[in-house]
Amino acid sequence: MSRKAPEIDLKSAETVTFRDFAFLTKSNELRTVDGKAVNLRSQSAEVLSVLAARPGEIVSKDALMQAVWPDTFVTDDSLTQCIADIRRAVGDDAHAIVETLPKRGYRLNADPFCADPNASAGAERAKTRFSRRGFILAAIVLVAAAIGTYYGAEIWRSAPVRSTDMPKIAVLPFEDFSVGADKGYLSDAVAEGIITELARSKTYAVIARNSSFRYRDQSVDARQIGVELGVDYLLEGSQQKIGDRLNVTAQLLNAQDGSHLWANTYNREIGDLFVVQQEIIRTLADRVGRRIQRPLPKSDAAQVSALHYHLMAIAEMRSSAFTAAGNQLVRQLSLKAIEADPNAQFGYIGLAWSYRHDATFGWHEQEHNRDEALKRAAEYADKAILLAPDDAEAHHVRARIHTETGEIEQALARFDQAIALNPSNSNILMGSTDPLLYIGRTDEAIDRIEQAKGIDPFHPDLLHWQMGWALWQKNDCRGALAAMRKMSRIPTGAHRMLAGIHACLGNDREAKEALAVFLQDSPGQSISQERSKWEKIWTAPGSLDRWIEHMRIAGLPE
Repeated sequence: MSRKAPEIDLKSAETVTFRDFAFLTKSNELRTVDGKAVNLRSQSAEVLSVLAARPGEIVSKDALMQAVWPDTFVTDDSLTQCIADIRRAVGDDAHAIVETLPKRGYRLNADPFCADPNASAGAERAKTRFSRRGFILAAIVLVAAAIGTYYGAEIWRSAPVRSTDMPKIAVLPFEDFSVGADKGYLSDAVAEGIITELARSKTYAVIARNSSFRYRDQSVDARQIGVELGVDYLLEGSQQKIGDRLNVTAQLLNAQDGSHLWANTYNREIGDLFVVQQEIIRTLADRVGRRIQRPLPKSDAAQVSALHYHLMAIAEMRSSAFTAAGNQLVRQLSLKAIEADPNAQFGYIGLAWSYRHDATFGWHEQEHNRDEALKRAAEYADKAILLAPDDAEAHHVRARIHTETGEIEQALARFDQAIALNPSNSNILMGSTDPLLYIGRTDEAIDRIEQAKGIDPFHPDLLHWQMGWALWQKNDCRGALAAMRKMSRIPTGAHRMLAGIHACLGNDREAKEALAVFLQDSPGQSISQERSKWEKIWTAPGSLDRWIEHMRIAGLPE
């Protein structure tokens, strides 16, 4: 993200007050009006400092990010988390102090005068002076010249994704011209690999796979796609496997006028799949003007065969009807991937997911209990990371496992790694909201869900499920039900959340019906299991007790 734009003009008083708090701009300290320090993360304090320099004015997101992260690639999420941190510190649940102006920025609604929270006598004099005048007068006494010193700050929850000065690209699904047994062999492997590599290049904003693949088998004008996805460029192509040969074509289009910018054909051995991906990426980048230079990856037929089985497993997990039987199929396909190439990460990632699903949904408890399932999942995820430390999905599944075991800080750190490796993956962003919700940082979770929607205009139903949980936790159960009903089909596992929402609304019959659907795949669940499962993880004040109460209403046995 370029930070070459002119710096904003910071004009600040030494102290800015709002409600029962005061912010000291010279030291970036937040205090109560009686002088007690309020803990605030360093970058959150810097964001507040920029807002305090312009109280009552709208400060754009770009201006804030240019001021606080002048030479660092960060996501919009870094800023939204800082805003949430400030609001939490000052009890601004209504967003009245730090106001969001959609598509414009943020505004600090400060009191129009300055005060020193350490000087009670001065405060009294100020009160007398203001009362004599009969109105509140803005009194800015000093300009803080040092406010713009932001170098050396830590990068908190940062990961490079889209920004206003990045070229925006959508990679459409490649047509598969293979025939017979070869058709569908690699499915969307080429296009998905390009999406991931482009996204983590830190110089391109890439639309999430879910949205760009929406145009599969559709005859849609490039300009229309450009408008619907908000992108500058489109990459499209085809692939054809014939025996041990792979033929790939790719072409780059200008999404503004539909013109062709570049096209090429690659005819290689099947084992060169990953090399072909990298060559397409390099050429595409040169044409757009943002060069990407990465070493050509290891690529051979065994690795591609392992990828094939892994893609089949992923397709099963993406099914809206994913069940315990489907999870067993994921495990079988993952074992085949390991058999094809035990030195590739793909099969181990699949096994980690399958055991994590067992632990989360209570599947196959006759084989192993929750702790055993999570232990196995962690072992397979660690193996995948060891084999492929730059694979975002390996870090993603490990982050999920950390979350399930209550290792929240480790989970958040691992999610950050996954997001940095593939910032176009809306599922990773969505998953990162789990640990935030568990510890009660609900507004931050909602902000991140909205960010995931931003990179994935045609986002999957799972985001509605996650929003349902977040709004239930805010006790906005009508909003939570509305979010769940936006799903095209509510999967079996989501019916437990649906049951809790109905119980919250007093819809006892609907709550019981929804829980009965969930228990079809997860029999034998109980209140004691729910409490045991979540009591060390779900630490948001009051949330677990409220959940247990709603599960009782839904008819879950003790």
